[in-house]
Amino acid sequence: MVAAHRDEQRRFWTLIIIVSISGFSQGMLLPLISVIFESDGVSTTLNGLNATGLYIGTLLISPFIEQPLRKFGYKPIIIVGGAVVFLSLLLFPLWQNIMFWFILRLLIGIGDHCLHFATQTWLTSSAPKGNLGKSMSIYGLSFGVGFAVGPLMVPLIKISEMLPFIVSSILCLIAWSFVFFISNEKPEALKGDSQGTNSFGRYKLSFKYAWVAFLPPFVYGVLETSLNALFPVYALRKDFDVSHVSIILASFSIGAIITQIPLGILGDQVGRRKVILIGLFFGTILFGVGSQFESSELLVGAIFLVSGMFLGSLFSLGITYMADLTPKDLLPTGNMLCAIFFSLGSLTGPFIGGLFLQVTENISFLLFIAVILFIVYVIVYIGSKKLDIQQVR
Repeated sequence: MVAAHRDEQRRFWTLIIIVSISGFSQGMLLPLISVIFESDGVSTTLNGLNATGLYIGTLLISPFIEQPLRKFGYKPIIIVGGAVVFLSLLLFPLWQNIMFWFILRLLIGIGDHCLHFATQTWLTSSAPKGNLGKSMSIYGLSFGVGFAVGPLMVPLIKISEMLPFIVSSILCLIAWSFVFFISNEKPEALKGDSQGTNSFGRYKLSFKYAWVAFLPPFVYGVLETSLNALFPVYALRKDFDVSHVSIILASFSIGAIITQIPLGILGDQVGRRKVILIGLFFGTILFGVGSQFESSELLVGAIFLVSGMFLGSLFSLGITYMADLTPKDLLPTGNMLCAIFFSLGSLTGPFIGGLFLQVTENISFLLFIAVILFIVYVIVYIGSKKLDIQQVR
């Protein structure tokens, strides 16, 4: 019994290390390549389009990954995903070309999705009852810390433009090697209504059970990319100091890190639905209020910090809410849909946010974020009530 518990703990922390290194590589790539392209005179349009490679890769691999996971288990998928990521990072220094780097980012999106899909499903399937929120919040925290630390590699380009890629690939290789020391497991076999259904049928069934749980990952994707890609543009138009913009964005991530585990534990105790609704409600209020105080960079930074505390856990809360609503044999499908909705949000955010900035001049970008959060709040509030009624019936 003690040995089995020790094996579970080793597996859990191995998965957490892998996710943190994955977050580190993603957090490094976004600003690093943007800085390199900017210094090389690449247009902002091409720079932004190149960044979508990561999310396009995620969407491309999504329909094809569930069956191999069910057939071969979690460990082989993590091994393949990790290998793709660190090899792609190692290839960046070979040829500095926009299209070549786009393909590499697409491959990293594919590899990262393999890692996240397998680790998320493994954790949601094996977490002790009543402890799922805590486990997934540690998962979210590790990714968030890795993502926040990643940009610290950017100054290494002063030594060599290729050094950050080499350092991150070595770190990914070290984390990846730990996977070989844990035992493989497979998801629970399909049964009941889901047995014999094809992939589309399982998507449809999972959507029926837990569609409302896919909205928090979607809106978190919108938030993450909109704030990181578009808020700096808006802030500079408002004459914010460049150094202050980076501190304001970091404030949101710091807020998310502070409350990630407490909100995960709270979700275990009072229910995920309540915590998600509270987060969306206060996020709406905070960004709405923040839109009235944009003359103060300090106040905007404080708004980002506190809103991060309420909204920074939406992705992990969405996954755990999905796990609450979905039969265990459909957890791989549910996790897949969470990832797909997050990627769709990540692609949607810069598009609608960029359109907003293009067609409006006198309306606050923070108010735009507040409206999106309010719309999702209303849908989750009404939709979750309907799901509860259907499950009672």
